[in-house]
Amino acid sequence: MAGVTPWSPTNIDLPVVHDTANEGSGRGQKVYLLLSAMRLISLLIAAIAGALGFITLGFDVFGLILLAAFVVAAVSELSLIIFQPERDWYSGRAVAESTKTIAWRFAVQGKPFGPNLTLDQAESLLRQRISEVLAKGKDRLDVGTGPAVVTESMRLLRAADLEQRRATYLTFRTSDQRQWYSTNAKKNRVRARTWRYVLLSGEILAVVAAALTLGRGNPFDFAGIVAALVASGAAWLAIKQHSQITSAYRVAAAELAIQESLLESVEEKKWPQAVADAEEAISREHTMWLASRGEEPLAKT
Repeated sequence: MAGVTPWSPTNIDLPVVHDTANEGSGRGQKVYLLLSAMRLISLLIAAIAGALGFITLGFDVFGLILLAAFVVAAVSELSLIIFQPERDWYSGRAVAESTKTIAWRFAVQGKPFGPNLTLDQAESLLRQRISEVLAKGKDRLDVGTGPAVVTESMRLLRAADLEQRRATYLTFRTSDQRQWYSTNAKKNRVRARTWRYVLLSGEILAVVAAALTLGRGNPFDFAGIVAALVASGAAWLAIKQHSQITSAYRVAAAELAIQESLLESVEEKKWPQAVADAEEAISREHTMWLASRGEEPLAKT
């Protein structure tokens, strides 16, 4: 029709609970990785200083370095125990992702927020579900000002017709999430492969060093230093879990691709369940991520 501006999908504003949890998770991750790296690097420096202890420079400089390295490692370990930044990381991500999936279900009339519920009923259920999610992680969050549960853009999208909801959901939820999974799966695959080759090179170097010093009584334990370096690299690789993350992201991307093809043509009466199935595909990755770190998932969304 002449003079009518064609409708185009627009992303929704997520609740403040999501934004706060997401920011807290990012901070917790940075602190946890920083302290873990400081601990590993300090222990590696201690190993090097110990291997060089036979060198005399007027005073025991390497002994002092050894002591300082162990102190830094101990302080890093104590900080991890006291502040538990990994709890902020894990709980924050769990709350953020659970809140995000609940918000999208509400906004596009996905199950259990289907068209059979009035707006008041849907918002009441939304508050209940987010309260269940926060029951475990709220002690680690400092929720600021703003719409904590439902935003105006979520209400507006919920009131739109199916095609508008479909286009928005496909553009800003499933397609965006699938692209994120695919991109990060590739990044983690490259990182995992790089680290494997680095560790293999270190192990080969340790074998060569041990063979060259065999039976020579060399006071410099180069093989021991390389072994400590390899052990530190292996520990860091275990923390980052590049291989496990690659597999999880690949599976999630494949499942989302299947669900997205169904969402593109599903009829209105089957739309709420189709949205729920797509969100379940995303939630499975989060559940696996938490389980890999010894954490239990939050309340079912």
